[in-house]
Amino acid sequence: MHAERALAPDHARTGTGAGAPLVAHVIYRLDVGGLENGVVNLVNRMPPERYRHAIVCLTGYSDFHRRIRRADVPLFSLEKPPGNSPVLHWKLWRLFRALRPAIVHSRNLAALEAQLPAALAGVPVRLHGEHGRDKDDPDGANPHRRRLRRLFRPFVHRYIAVSRDLAAYLENGVGVDPGRITQIYNGVDAELFHPAAGARESLALPGAADTGLFVIGTVGRMQDVKDQPTLARAFVALAREAGAHARRLRLVMVGDGPLRAEAHRVLAEAGLTDQAWLPGSRDDIPGVMRGLDLFVLPSLAEGISNTLLEAMASGLPVVATAVGGNPELVEDGMTGTLVAPGDPAAMARAMLAYFRDPALGRRHGGAGLAAVAARFRMEAMTAAYLRVYDEACAGAAGARHGRSRA
Repeated sequence: MHAERALAPDHARTGTGAGAPLVAHVIYRLDVGGLENGVVNLVNRMPPERYRHAIVCLTGYSDFHRRIRRADVPLFSLEKPPGNSPVLHWKLWRLFRALRPAIVHSRNLAALEAQLPAALAGVPVRLHGEHGRDKDDPDGANPHRRRLRRLFRPFVHRYIAVSRDLAAYLENGVGVDPGRITQIYNGVDAELFHPAAGARESLALPGAADTGLFVIGTVGRMQDVKDQPTLARAFVALAREAGAHARRLRLVMVGDGPLRAEAHRVLAEAGLTDQAWLPGSRDDIPGVMRGLDLFVLPSLAEGISNTLLEAMASGLPVVATAVGGNPELVEDGMTGTLVAPGDPAAMARAMLAYFRDPALGRRHGGAGLAAVAARFRMEAMTAAYLRVYDEACAGAAGARHGRSRA
């Protein structure tokens, strides 16, 4: 978008909460992903009379924006070029001056730079969310990125971390006062994601008509940090270990990206492509989950995985790597099994245990379903964000009143 068009939303919607405070959500790009899904869920779920919303994409967006159900959410794309862009800061400042949001809520390091123009534009409440890490910095130790986070720290009033792991990183690695950090878990829509009624749902699998199949699956962008080729290698090892029973095994890998071809190559070299289904991106993820017997998350780094929560809400046992916030969701030996990242042998052993003992999968799946109901419902997440927004706005109003009296 050219600078002179930066104030015009790409999608102008007419509103239902015209008098409510405005929250400007700033993200790098609105596309398929856990962070983006969380933003859309929050916007859709928050009562319109409490807050209005605008979504500011530093780069652009895909058809994923169609998941926004509210009619009053303008969408802006600023078409940021690669690298540093002083012009972007000017665009953001102009946009914030025009929109006059009560809150600017940026997410992850890629959008943290929005905090400076928000401060210069006089936005009264500035929040920043940490939702996860990248493959090239899985523990947040990169010194340049730490310096950037510390540089922008004075402009952020309050931080929101989606896991205890990320909250501890902000405190100990970035030097944020713990009183400025709120930890809020992602929520899962229990109306969409629920166990199959009776037998699992049918998927377009090779040999789907065969009886006694055991279907292992994963869902996610096929990018380096998600490491789907390790799952493909683990499936090859599992098939070897299963011997004559290997014909009952099926692998489902939903998602698209640069790793899809590599995962397919691993399976092809082992002669297992006729037992695998890699359909690319799909919109029917709740149905896919109900077609599985076991969910596996092979990521090298995670904040809080939405797909892991969706699998648990679907009553599935899970195998997940012990990275980021995964151990906060999966109780090892109770709701699933945790394994080391990048270790296909360990992953194969964990999958084999569920293949050999269906009762184990039922116990762990039931325990995971109960954990979601107790701790990870969408309603709890929405209520927590509402409290943060309300408290931050009240604090800003109090500070303004104090200054005016002085």
